[in-house]
Amino acid sequence: MIIVLDASAAIEIVLQRSYCKPFENYLTESDWIMAPGLFIAEVSNVFWKYYKFSNLPLEQCEKAIEYAVDLPDEYCDDRTLYKEAFLLGCKVGKPVYDMFCLVLTKHELIGNLTPFYMLTSFCMATAFGSRFKEF
Repeated sequence: MIIVLDASAAIEIVLQRSYCKPFENYLTESDWIMAPGLFIAEVSNVFWKYYKFSNLPLEQCEKAIEYAVDLPDEYCDDRTLYKEAFLLGCKVGKPVYDMFCLVLTKHELIGNLTPFYMLTSFCMATAFGSRFKEF
């Protein structure tokens, strides 16, 4: 099984938060893990916020970023995703960066590992057509 890893799921795993075990299991069962290139910037920004606003030590943030960045086996070139991600974001009224994983999932016809519940069945159906009725 090939999956697309979303930055939010990676953060759950790295910080060992409430959803980490199911996500870790899913990663362990996968054959290949992909992520959009944007993943690295998203993860880095999350830990910048932890450093800046939650006083997480710099060294701990750096280690957490490295751990998260090492989770995917492959990063997709965002130049192959941005046009469709932009159009989808406009169509469903959601930020474009949230659409990169959805578009990569669509391109690869694979699973998407994300804890974002904002990606409702409406959004999935809009992104992928009527064959995706539920998230």
